[in-house]
Amino acid sequence: MAIVSNPNKPVVVNPLKQSQTLGAAMAFLGLKGMIPLLHGSQGCTAFAKVIMVRHFREAIPLATTAMTEVTTILGGEENITQAILTLMQKSQPEIIGLCTTALTETRGDDMQGILKDFRKRHPELNDLPIVLVSSPDFKGALQDGFAAAVEAIVRELPQPGRTIPQQVNILASSAFTPGDIQQVKDIVTEFGLIPIVVPDLSASMDGHLADSWSPITVGGTTVEELRKIGSSAFTLALGESVRTAASILEERFQIPYEVFTELTGLQPVDEFMQALSDLSGLSVPDKFRWQRRQLQDAMLDTHFYFGRKRISLALEPDLLWSTVLFLQSMGAEIQAAVTTTRSPLLENLPIEKVVIGDYEDFEQLAAGSDLLIGNSHAGNVARRLGIPLYRQGIPIYDRLGNGQVTKIGYKGTMDILFDIGNILLETEERKARELSYEM
Repeated sequence: MAIVSNPNKPVVVNPLKQSQTLGAAMAFLGLKGMIPLLHGSQGCTAFAKVIMVRHFREAIPLATTAMTEVTTILGGEENITQAILTLMQKSQPEIIGLCTTALTETRGDDMQGILKDFRKRHPELNDLPIVLVSSPDFKGALQDGFAAAVEAIVRELPQPGRTIPQQVNILASSAFTPGDIQQVKDIVTEFGLIPIVVPDLSASMDGHLADSWSPITVGGTTVEELRKIGSSAFTLALGESVRTAASILEERFQIPYEVFTELTGLQPVDEFMQALSDLSGLSVPDKFRWQRRQLQDAMLDTHFYFGRKRISLALEPDLLWSTVLFLQSMGAEIQAAVTTTRSPLLENLPIEKVVIGDYEDFEQLAAGSDLLIGNSHAGNVARRLGIPLYRQGIPIYDRLGNGQVTKIGYKGTMDILFDIGNILLETEERKARELSYEM
């Protein structure tokens, strides 16, 4: 059991966490024909857009209600109305994700009332799905906003229907990259199951050339698929933060669910494969049995470099959990763990302490580590401490291919094994050369 510490600092130095609004907008980008609409100032939207463009290296569709000093005081109802009407005229989205920000949450705009009044004034748009999510910047972090958007989607859009035995819902947390989601879809379909992924970033943020430019997302989960979620036979919740969303579906449609808090490592993937086998009634396909043998060999090859290594991490809770357990399974020791927000997982981590803090806390705790794991903002910490950095999380702006990175399943686990193993191997060889020069 870990002790969860939240330092009472008067100011955040070198922030680790990203805002809830960014997380909610990113989740909405996994829906087809979507444009997220941020109810706040233009700066709020510009900041989120810059982060996602630098991370995914894709055109990111985001819109803003462009609140000013005057409209903030008088109320933002007219700004929301005009923003939606302008989007329908210029972009023609199939669905809109309306995200609140700290500015409008602090003012206390009645968002439900505003949307209800909008529907009355513009009945011609009653068929347009508008998903509202409360995602203020002043509390929580990216993971919370992402999970809140998923909860809003499954609360508003699915409709009841006759159960489709082979159809399963997959609710994915912010810890999973577009490449991870594609791997999950490939695995699930091999068992003869039909997955509906919420949100499906693998079809929108994976990095592909579209036939033509579009002001809205060109891939992702369709509105029709979202309506059919209530007909699924089972829900696979990937990440602790989407447990609530899975429970909403269970309450609304009596769909049973299972939560998989990690899909990296031999045992977690084995358990996922067994669950899919039980659901489908099919045995695990031979291709995955072969990949499992490859992973076992990779673990034998790399464990020499992981054993007794001191590793420090600064990640969102879901990603922190899965990465810590994976590293410990390979014999590494966790020197420091810093995260962004509270989660039921934190106290159950098999380490001494978890700090909810910033990169200043991380730098103080990580001194003397063999490896750091964090997003690109940890680069300065790594340089000052002279410790190699393995990049995970959001944003990663000094590496290419973030939309394709895969760290789950047997194959993804091999990739992360070799990536981290090569860093540790290179560090050992450099130290050996320096020692030989000194002698």
